[in-house]
Parts: sequence; C-alpha cells; structure tokens
Amino acid sequence: MFGWADLLGLAVLCGVIYGVTVVAREWTGPLQPVAEIHLEAGYLPLYFLYSLARGVLAYLISFAFTLVYGLAAARITGADKVLLPLLDILQSIPVLGFLPGFVISLVHLFPHQNIGLEIASVLMIFTGQVWNMVFAFYASLKAIPPDLVAVAQLSKLTRWQRFLRLDLSFSASSLVWNSMMSMAGGWFFLTVSEAFVLGDHDFRLPGLGSYMSLAIERGDARAQVLGVIAMLAMIVLLDQLVWRPVVAWSQRFTEEEADARGPQQSWLWEMVRRSQLWNVLSKSAGLAGRLFHRPLQRTVAVGRQPLARVWARTGQTGRRVVLVVLLVGIAWAAERYVDLLHDLKAAEWAELLTRAGMTFLRVLAAVALASLWTIPVGVAIGRNPRWSRALQPLIQMVASFPAPMIYPLVVALALQCGLGLGLGSVVLLMLGTQWYILFNVISGSSAIPQELWEVARLGRFSRWARWRALILPGIFPSLLTGWITAMGGAWNASIVAEYMKYQGATLSTVGLGALISRATETGNFHQLAAAVGVMSLLVVGFNRLVWHPLGKTAQTRYSLTA
Repeated sequence: MFGWADLLGLAVLCGVIYGVTVVAREWTGPLQPVAEIHLEAGYLPLYFLYSLARGVLAYLISFAFTLVYGLAAARITGADKVLLPLLDILQSIPVLGFLPGFVISLVHLFPHQNIGLEIASVLMIFTGQVWNMVFAFYASLKAIPPDLVAVAQLSKLTRWQRFLRLDLSFSASSLVWNSMMSMAGGWFFLTVSEAFVLGDHDFRLPGLGSYMSLAIERGDARAQVLGVIAMLAMIVLLDQLVWRPVVAWSQRFTEEEADARGPQQSWLWEMVRRSQLWNVLSKSAGLAGRLFHRPLQRTVAVGRQPLARVWARTGQTGRRVVLVVLLVGIAWAAERYVDLLHDLKAAEWAELLTRAGMTFLRVLAAVALASLWTIPVGVAIGRNPRWSRALQPLIQMVASFPAPMIYPLVVALALQCGLGLGLGSVVLLMLGTQWYILFNVISGSSAIPQELWEVARLGRFSRWARWRALILPGIFPSLLTGWITAMGGAWNASIVAEYMKYQGATLSTVGLGALISRATETGNFHQLAAAVGVMSLLVVGFNRLVWHPLGKTAQTRYSLTA
C-alpha cells in the first residue's frame, strides 16, 4: 500500500519535471543584450532554480570527465606522464582565463538564444569543480591494493566489470567526499559565472550569483541578506536530499571506516528504502537488467576479439597520430599566445611581475594563517569519532557556502579597522581555502591507527613529543594534499578577493588577481593572456619545485602503508 513517503516521492518527481521545463524555457529563450535582474524577494525561487540547474549540470559533466580522464591516466601505459602535467596546467588557469574563449565562441555559435551564455556559465562552473575530482579519482585508482587487482584478474572480469566492481567501488568514498568539495568550489565562483563583464559587453544571467553581485554592487543590505538565505537554503537542500543519502550509500564500500567512525545516517535514504514506489522501481530495474544483460554480453563478446586484433595492429599508429595532432595543436596555440603578448611593453611586464609577487605573498600568508587553526582543530575532530560524525556534515555545509557572498561584510570590517583591501584580501582568501586543509587534516588524523595512539599513551609522550613523533608525520600526506588544493584555490580566489564592486565603487589592490579581473572587464586580452600565463607558470612551477618533492617524501617516509 502506498504511503505518505510514496506521495512525497511523486511530488518531488513532478517538481523535478516542472523545474526542467522552466529551465529549458529559459535556455531556449531569446538572447537579451543585458538581462534584467530583479532584487525583489519574489524572484529568488526562480533564481534559486536557475543556479541549481547550472551547478548540477556542471557537476554531471565534471563527473563524466573525471571517470574518463582519471581512468585513462591510471590505466593507459605512459598516459599519466602527459595527462597529469596537462591537468596541472589546466587547474592553474584561473576561471576568468577560460571566460573569453567560452563566451565569445558560444555567443557566436548561438547568436539569438540564451543557450550559448548558459553553456558558457556551466563550463565556467565546471572549471571550478572538476580538477579536485580528477586528482582524487586517479589517486584512488593507483591506491587499489595489488591483491584486489589479482582477484579481479583471476575472476576473469572484463574491463567494464572491473571498472564497475573494483575501480568505482574502491574509489566511491573518495569520489563522494571530493564531489562535495568540488561542488563547493563551483559555488565559490557563482557570482563570476553568472554576472561577468567582457569589454563593452555585460553578460548577465538570472540566478543567485547575479542577484548577489548586483546587490553587492548597489550596496543593498536587505537583498544581500536574502541572497545569503537563499544560498544557505540551496546548500542545506542538496546536503539533505543528495549528499547525505549518497554518503550513507557509499559506506557499503568502506566497512572498516564505517565501523571506526560509526554509521552515517540519512533519514531520506531510510524513508526511500521503505517506500513501495522504491520497491516497484528497483524490481523493474532488476527485470530490465536481466532481460538486456545476456544479449549485450554476447554482443560484446563477439565484437571483443576483432576489436582487440584491430587495436593491436593500429594501436602504435594511432598513438603516433594522436601525438602529432597534439604537437600541432600545441604549436598553433603557442604561436597565437606569443602573438597576443607581442604588444606588451617592458613597463607592463614589470607591473605584471610586481603584482604577481604581491599575490604570491598573500596566498602564502592565507595558507599559513589557515593552517594555524585547521591543523589542531582537524586533529581533534579526527581523533574523536563522535565529534567527526556530528561536525563533519556541519563543516561541509559551511564550506559549501560561496565566500564571495560575505566578502562585503569582511571588507566593511577591514575598512573600519583601517586595513584596506591589501591586508583584507588575505582574510578573503582564507575564507575560501581553509576548508581544504581542515577536511584533509580530519581525514589524515582519523586514519592514524589506534595502536599508535596507545603506544604514545603508554610511552607517556609529552604533548610536543606526541605531535612531533606521531601526529605531524601521520597527517603529513593528507596535510600536503590540503596545502596543494588550498594554495591552488587561493590563486584562483584572488581574482575576486583583490578586485570587487562595492556600494557603487570599485575596490582593488596591487595583485595579479586584480589585474586579471580588470583586464577581463576592459577587454584587454593582451594583458589578460600575459597575467594568466604568469599565474599558470607560478602555480605549476611551485608544484614542481616544492609540492612534488614533498609528495615523494610523504609517500616514502610518512606513508602509513609504505
């Protein structure tokens, strides 16, 4: 018999269908020179729906890209030597570095409809989400124990079966938690991806990001508060309806961790499992799977051998062709890039390097200051399973809130204290990057075996000795990951922390992020290309010279499984 849970499920399904219809109508509507954004509260539910649709679609693209790119880097021999450095470069490019290409190309492709701008906005949110997920998935695939790989080989699993039963199962927990962090990364640049200026053109899309951007620009405190409330409602909705059930479901793949930390509960997941509608859908899906599984298996088995022979004959030639195409593409892109930089003068390069040095110091200061509180707090939470269960969901929701939406409050306090945006931007960078460190420290401290804590207790280690001999070495690999992601996020966040519209005025400070934002707004593509190139070189260079050697040290000296 159908109960209230089934009725609720049907209502949600009808709501989703209605929402998709509304979003589709907006996407296919006529392109307006400047979209009119209303600050009345009655428009917030509609803007809520538009922003949610863009974020979810960007995540689906990110998830598909993660599976393909991560699997290729981990499974194709020698591919990681090309794909990982390429990923390193791509994640170092700030969001505004992708903006001109996305917007100009898609607006020309769809000159009379909103769909071009909508796709550009989705792709910009995608660039704020995807890199963390890819690195996490690749690391999980490389960390699969050899004995599990041997079992898969002895069981004669096909590549597809191994992908589903081993690769995805082993990486499920990591993918879920990093998906939540990546979703938060996408929300961080919501105000940029929905309300961006490119030269003389003001591209604005209706959504929470453009609503908040306009409210900040006009200094409308009431609208800012309403925007913050709407954003919090969206984060709580996603947490309760999506992430909590997914985390509870993913625990089936991490039984040891679940036993150590205690089971994660989801009221929605439990309600859905008990509903009659779920039983009907699950039985229908099972029946469809049995009907189509064997014919599909026979088709794949018939085509597998010829395909393998063709691949064996053409594999080497195909790899050479791909390499040649990549080299030609890189050469063409390099030629176009050098042509953009040709008109820059020596004074502009000197200003660019000075600004890069200032932003670099702010990024280092933000990461260092964030580490002062996140390391002790993260260790305390990770050591206590009860605290971990209670606080991790709360911290996750706080981390998901886009920090630029509360930047006006921080800037107002900084101006009242006489700090200015120069020092105030360090605080702004901290707000968006500290969570990466905190979550990784929690993960690292909770992974330290209980036996080592007992040894430290029985040995009567002093507090300093315990930190020096056990805690810091134990959390170092995870802490290093947190530092890397936090520093990359801080570089990206500088474009909104060093340059902003505030109460009808433009506030900026000397920095590379401010230069990128100003060049984008004025349409100075030569300066924009140079600034993006310098930022990418700094990020990649620091990764290669500092983070990579420390990463090897973490794997060989401080790994608990080494």
